[in-house]
Amino acid sequence: MHPIFLLLSTVSAFLAVAMGAFGAHALKAVLAPEMLLVYKTAVTYQMWHALGLGFIALLRQQHPAERIIVYAGWLMFTGIILFSGSLYLLSLSGVKWLGMITPIGGVCFLSAWLLIIIFSFKACNTS
Repeated sequence: MHPIFLLLSTVSAFLAVAMGAFGAHALKAVLAPEMLLVYKTAVTYQMWHALGLGFIALLRQQHPAERIIVYAGWLMFTGIILFSGSLYLLSLSGVKWLGMITPIGGVCFLSAWLLIIIFSFKACNTS
């Protein structure tokens, strides 16, 4: 097994917890309420998709020849970087154009989940 998605999953989850704690303790008094909400959205999506990446790591272990799982993993990781990363930067800097990057990360998330749906559908039809 090539454990890259497990590593990316665990690092992403660790960072989500760290960013959440930082937001709750250090940023609560600093950020405007709407920017704190943006920050919390970044943390939430990062954690859920870190768990999704862990799920992909397990699928990859069980089905090492399935390239669609690899594509899904890289799309999910890219989504974490683009979606959550742009929201972190937006909330901390106030630079509004960063919000234009966020939907690209969302499309990466949707694409990753769609590939997992396709893989699952194919797996159901071959069993």
